[in-house]
Amino acid sequence: MIKGPKSFKPRKFKDSQAAFEAICEIYDAHLAYLRTSFAGFVAGEVPGQKVRACYPYVKVTTKAARRMDSRLSYGFVSGPGTYETTVTRPDIFDHYYREQIRLLILNHDVPVEVGVSDTPIPLHFALGEEYHLEGDLTQEQIKLLPESFDQPNLEIMDDQIANGTFRVREGEAEPLALFTAPRVDLSLLRLKHYTGTTANHFQNYVLYTNYQFYIDEFIKICHGIMAPNDKPKVSKDEVEYTAFVEPGNKITANRNISDPYERDSEGALMTRMPQMPAYHLKRPDGSGITMVNIGIGPSNAKTITDHVAVLRPHAWLMLGHCAGLRTSQQLGDYVLAHGYLREDNVLYKDIKPSIPVPALAEIQQALEKAVAQVTGYEGYDLKKIMRTGTVATVDDRNWELRPAIRNNVHLSQSRAIALDMESGTVAANGFRFRVAYGTLLCVSDKPLHGQLKLPGMADSFYRERVEQHLQIGLLTMALLREIGPEKLHSRKLRSFDEVAFQ
Repeated sequence: MIKGPKSFKPRKFKDSQAAFEAICEIYDAHLAYLRTSFAGFVAGEVPGQKVRACYPYVKVTTKAARRMDSRLSYGFVSGPGTYETTVTRPDIFDHYYREQIRLLILNHDVPVEVGVSDTPIPLHFALGEEYHLEGDLTQEQIKLLPESFDQPNLEIMDDQIANGTFRVREGEAEPLALFTAPRVDLSLLRLKHYTGTTANHFQNYVLYTNYQFYIDEFIKICHGIMAPNDKPKVSKDEVEYTAFVEPGNKITANRNISDPYERDSEGALMTRMPQMPAYHLKRPDGSGITMVNIGIGPSNAKTITDHVAVLRPHAWLMLGHCAGLRTSQQLGDYVLAHGYLREDNVLYKDIKPSIPVPALAEIQQALEKAVAQVTGYEGYDLKKIMRTGTVATVDDRNWELRPAIRNNVHLSQSRAIALDMESGTVAANGFRFRVAYGTLLCVSDKPLHGQLKLPGMADSFYRERVEQHLQIGLLTMALLREIGPEKLHSRKLRSFDEVAFQ
């Protein structure tokens, strides 16, 4: 026997707002039922049978595959048939769900159906990021938990759809989105664990870095924007961002806004930082900037991008340091990646190294324009401080200790101009998850030419270059925002038989 909340009959809508409200109604009712049942369980009321609540679903059936605007890369199904996905957390994905549903209705002129799926909501996911499930339970209650509530099922939380390896069983609907609801919920919890902030604070333009120096500068800039300004006329930059959020969900509201969109929180800065702390410069529509210190190595790069991807950001960029491989490069020069030699050894099962990860024109142009504006170099003169070419990404921080001949021949044949441990992974996962990506690195050492990264030299380099490099990254995000998400979600990122949701 299974106990569940009140039933909801499937309903069809030709208005995206009405469909979204139906999603909220189902999700909120099922979530409340699970939480109320669990509160009783904590108080000693054993249900005696399985308590189950399920995710809402969105479904569309069409006899034609067409689209109103052939330039757009999403918002339409690839052929006649029935397409479906489970959905979760409408409090986070409100703008996203409304837009995807709106485009489906617009392109196919058919209603979307909203109802209750047969996919259970695991209790761990229903309780949210702030609840530690086993904290207040006795050992006996912990033993009884799986008998009373659904637990996470890893068999339905993979990336087969995104990887292009998912095969529909006969009689089942085709997928409508890259990620199912359980997969999304898992990542939302992991984001809190790894970054120290909840997923609702993440913005649509994401900067990754591999050094704390960049984060320190970002914090300084963001607090400067939030601080009260007594100038007669406050600049646009000082009022378009409403709040700054730091690990521990410490919210600082913008003092230059007369009617703040957000208020200061009582959250406290974390005394022990998480593995990959995240910081968020927020805008009301989610188009602000998130910056994450992903640390060193491709494993971290894959971990964070695996989870940020479910939020469907418009773009992410890697701003980090690299080893310059050419004699003509100087410390502090920039490297704009237009290709990657991928030897990270963490993504080879999901996207083989032989699969090219192309440069995206909109990202490349924005990065180059930002470098020019911030540094003052233009046109041909940009070559004095920046090279465009292949970046090699490896999984060995001490790659310099390998035999020089073996190392140099391989890198020379690839025509690589720089080497790091994260950029190829960040870009490849952007390609895999259909998120626009780019890389702008700064040369911090030249091991092949006798300039090793040593404490004194490195400290001097960081002081001189970090501020400028970060300003370039922030300007790039502003330029990408002006381009608009419909152009950033490029057709280059879509496969032959693609899902409709962006």
